[in-house]
Amino acid sequence: MKTKLLMLTVAMSCVFAGNAMALTKDEYKAQKTQISVDYKVNRDKCTALKANAKDICVSEAKGTEKVAKAELEAQYKPSSRNDQKVSVAKADAAYSTAKQKCDDLSGNSKDVCVKDAKAAHVKAKADAKVTKASVDTSKTKAETMTDVKKDTNTEKREADYSAAKERCNSLAGTAKDTCLSDAKSKYDMK
Repeated sequence: MKTKLLMLTVAMSCVFAGNAMALTKDEYKAQKTQISVDYKVNRDKCTALKANAKDICVSEAKGTEKVAKAELEAQYKPSSRNDQKVSVAKADAAYSTAKQKCDDLSGNSKDVCVKDAKAAHVKAKADAKVTKASVDTSKTKAETMTDVKKDTNTEKREADYSAAKERCNSLAGTAKDTCLSDAKSKYDMK
């Protein structure tokens, strides 16, 4: 029993240690093949499902594959650009699946769900831009960071405002007008 536990511990530490180092070309190819195999297995599991549950399952399988490929590329060729691609792949996967989940809703609830998913997507992509800019080593890093943060904050505010406006659409009359006015004020929209 102790021997099995020790062997398992050694094996797991080798796996984690291997992930911290750059990959050889053969390891890269093998892992890329494994990602494709895993995707096919995960997608095949979706065939037993029906309607939107199947669509959600397929979206999750595709998202997992895209994220795994981006992470593999970042491990094979480490760079801030590839790290950003991982963050964007995660954001895209989450957004795609969230939109599929919104299909179970209808009317304004569905519209709000989609706008919330879009806002989360915009925020995640904006955060990836900021992270990439933060590892910049050029002399203009401070200037670049200021510009990137300003742009991403605007993108986030606009996405949040769009979602808030959609929530207001479920109201009518004065309540809707007040809701829209409050949203404009909260997100500094003119």
